[in-house]
Amino acid sequence: MNHLPLPSLVHYELLLQLLERKSLVMTYEQPALYKQIQQLIVTLRKAKAQQKQLEAICEQIDIPFEHHWSLNSIDVQLSPISDKLTNQSLEKK
Repeated sequence: MNHLPLPSLVHYELLLQLLERKSLVMTYEQPALYKQIQQLIVTLRKAKAQQKQLEAICEQIDIPFEHHWSLNSIDVQLSPISDKLTNQSLEKK
């Protein structure tokens, strides 16, 4: 079985540090923006925790996974099903 590609956890850390150290500070006097950035930080923390849960489940059921730094490091061609899912996800936005 191929390894399940997952984002490197450092990606979450980079985004969180940028939002907490730079964006949040710059929007302190703009309550609406400040609140939006706080919500984004919470969402990223939840996503990171959810990925850690997914990794724990993979370990329990012996599904190998590997962290990737970019899409360029994924050698697997996207299947028609994953292409369709990706397109549907983009259409919802």
